[in-house]
Amino acid sequence: MAVAALAVLSPVGEAAAVTSPAIPALAAASAAAPALPEPDRIRIAEAFRMADALGKRVWPHWDEAPFAVLLVTPEHEFLIRHASPTSDFTLIGEDALLKQKVWFRKRQFPTNLLATFPAVGGVSTIVIGQAEATESKTSSRWVITLLHEHFHQYQDSRPGNDAAVNALGLARGDTTGMWMLDYAFPYADPRLGTQFLILGRSLAAALDARGRQDFEARLGSLVATRERVYAGLAPDDRRYLAFQIWKEGIARYTEYRIASLAASDYEPSASFRALKDYQPFEAIADGILSGIERELARIQLDKSRRTVVYSLGAAEGLVLDAARPDWRALYFEERFSLDRLFTAAPRREP
Repeated sequence: MAVAALAVLSPVGEAAAVTSPAIPALAAASAAAPALPEPDRIRIAEAFRMADALGKRVWPHWDEAPFAVLLVTPEHEFLIRHASPTSDFTLIGEDALLKQKVWFRKRQFPTNLLATFPAVGGVSTIVIGQAEATESKTSSRWVITLLHEHFHQYQDSRPGNDAAVNALGLARGDTTGMWMLDYAFPYADPRLGTQFLILGRSLAAALDARGRQDFEARLGSLVATRERVYAGLAPDDRRYLAFQIWKEGIARYTEYRIASLAASDYEPSASFRALKDYQPFEAIADGILSGIERELARIQLDKSRRTVVYSLGAAEGLVLDAARPDWRALYFEERFSLDRLFTAAPRREP
């Protein structure tokens, strides 16, 4: 059985029902069918538009991945851009803004969910609550989060992914994919906690040195520190950490890269800019980067637990941009680990 590749971001508490007005815009909608709320139509359309405009500038085959979305609202779930909906969904019609067919059913998932897994018909599907009900809160950040989840669809869609995940040997009998979240990594080990704090600071130093003459020295120190931390782990723990950094950390890196490109070389639609909670993407990119830097400086492994991989992996991606600009083309050749990309990184003259 293929592993259900969950990619869950840290959830917040269940939110109250959102009361944004819904504007019917579906050609075949019946009077009895629910309407996709207008702010959500605009947000999803912007995410599709941004993915088309910017995605391949970060990842070579981004446009080959499925982009099915299941939007969870307090009463209903709306399925968009899905090739084969299951029989429990009812077609509303084709949305003129989204340029996609939309289906609905009664709500089944929590309204604050942010996850990517084969939720409908075995197809990798982003299951996401409305911005107001999730940790994203605002429209611009929510769109970038949706593209984080789309990156997981990209990862999962590459040939041989399921077999390669199974070959890691980390599931230990679990067939649901929940091992990716629940794996018994030694987060509470104080020795390891100290090592992760040192690793975080070494990454922060290399990140800060990009473009300076001391970058090569900082990179060398990082590679040595990284190797010491990994060498002290049990084999399964090492594979799990490498996998999570490769999967979730690089998804956070992708958030930053997309937001940065959107800030400098993308014009949001007028309808998206008109949303009451719109923020410029420059502010979103700055917020993501400052969050990464803040987390690296004060890693507490016993408290952060699995979420530590977000800042570690994102920072590693940004350091690799400076050390080895071709690394993204090699990302799937060294699947589930960035180790070889670091050890083989050429030393560039400042």
